[in-house]
Amino acid sequence: MFLSNIFTDPEKMDRLLSILWSSFPPLVEGALYHTVPLTLISFIVGLIFAVLTALARISGNPLLSAPARTYVSIIRGTPLLVQLFIIFYGLPTIGIIIDPFPSAVIGFSLNVGAYASEIIRAAILSTPKGQWEAAYSIGMNYQQALRRIILPQASRVSIPPLSNTFISLVKDTSLASLILVTEMFRRAQEIAAQTYEFLYLYTEAAVLYWIICFGLSIIQDRLENRLDRYVAK
Repeated sequence: MFLSNIFTDPEKMDRLLSILWSSFPPLVEGALYHTVPLTLISFIVGLIFAVLTALARISGNPLLSAPARTYVSIIRGTPLLVQLFIIFYGLPTIGIIIDPFPSAVIGFSLNVGAYASEIIRAAILSTPKGQWEAAYSIGMNYQQALRRIILPQASRVSIPPLSNTFISLVKDTSLASLILVTEMFRRAQEIAAQTYEFLYLYTEAAVLYWIICFGLSIIQDRLENRLDRYVAK
């Protein structure tokens, strides 16, 4: 009944279209200036954490593997939203105050690092042992074999799941709205609070998230197809 009233009442329809049209630029601005940078920075920093954590996990040194395993266990065992709240709302109680955007970067980076480290670790362990032996047989040490032989092969295996992690991160950035980051969903909340058109504005934001993720999925498919050319059939 509500939808039928909207679509049969020209005045209400014009108002709705006007709100959606006027809200589009702020939502895009929130995506370009906060959602996209937050995603990119967090993913890059998270990958650095992931590689270091994965290497620590497979090192065989308890002084490295134990802290890495604990880090992964804590991050994977607690909700991302709770982690963001601890960083932004909890740390100020002990005198550590971090602005919203850096807080979000820290939270998302730690989260990506934990999950991506397991992807990278599995990719490294999936490399045949013969590759290590071949590297040692031509005089390479552990670091050289890892850098020149193992990691390049592991990177090809890990790209599909890492791409999925990146796409999930785009959607997870909406949680940053709860720690006052003015990303795309936060902009939708602010406009909806003024116009009371919650359904349509949240739907508009959802469509924009879908468009971004759909574009990234196309890039992912093309990248995977390109990498498949170098796989022996």
